[in-house]
Amino acid sequence: PLSFPQKLWKILESDQFRSIWWSDSGKCIAINEELFKEEVLGRGRLQQVFNTQRIKSIIRQLNIYGFSKMQRDVQRSASLPEFLAEEAAVSAHSQILYYYNPCFNRAHPWLLETCMRR
Repeated sequence: PLSFPQKLWKILESDQFRSIWWSDSGKCIAINEELFKEEVLGRGRLQQVFNTQRIKSIIRQLNIYGFSKMQRDVQRSASLPEFLAEEAAVSAHSQILYYYNPCFNRAHPWLLETCMRR
């Protein structure tokens, strides 16, 4: 069975999910909380990605594996107008969660092996 970070990597690299993505820098992950609840956690038992249907359990796993919550990925957009346009595109009800782990970097997939439980 895949570890939590391996499952996370797999869904980030998949074209199947719109609720979770790499930041532009590839150093952080971004999660649209409401869409993630529907798209990933709301799947039927046979298609379940994680062994939970609760976002709090996912956040707990992120913390256990050394991810830190960020305010936002500062490298997401180069200019203020682009950033404001991106923010406006996200609905008022959605919350984007950003998480960072130095061992979880899109440009360095081999570091995934060092992403261990605390």
